[in-house]
Amino acid sequence: MKSLVLAVATTAGLLAALPATAQFQKPEDAVKYRKAGFTMIAAHFGRIGAMAQGRVPYDAAAAAANAEIVADLAKLPFAGFVEGTSGTEKGSPKASVWTDRAKFDAGAKKFQEETAKLATAAKAGNLETLKTAFGSAAGTCKACHDDFRNQ
Repeated sequence: MKSLVLAVATTAGLLAALPATAQFQKPEDAVKYRKAGFTMIAAHFGRIGAMAQGRVPYDAAAAAANAEIVADLAKLPFAGFVEGTSGTEKGSPKASVWTDRAKFDAGAKKFQEETAKLATAAKAGNLETLKTAFGSAAGTCKACHDDFRNQ
């Protein structure tokens, strides 16, 4: 019985660690994953931005739908920031993502919080509220890009 409990506990421990260590087979898989996440975020965030900036007519339903998608997607790309995936080309993450990981993770969390607030604001159906929330969320993007992305 003791052996069975030990085997189950060991297997459970290994399976719990599996997502963190084996999520990506190769570093380039992590890069593709992260880029795909940010591409989708940019597409939906851009739709909201166009409304917030008056480039397209405000559509409360579309804003709410896109903001909800952005808030959900905001949780995804950060798993793709694994060791060995920094670079020097434009748009790639700087090595500071890993040397100052606490600050990077705090920025990711702030982005997720602000996109959740954006989704809530968009559901209110008020353009001015949406503009304010959009500006705050966009500020988190800029802060992270300034600190952690090669320009």
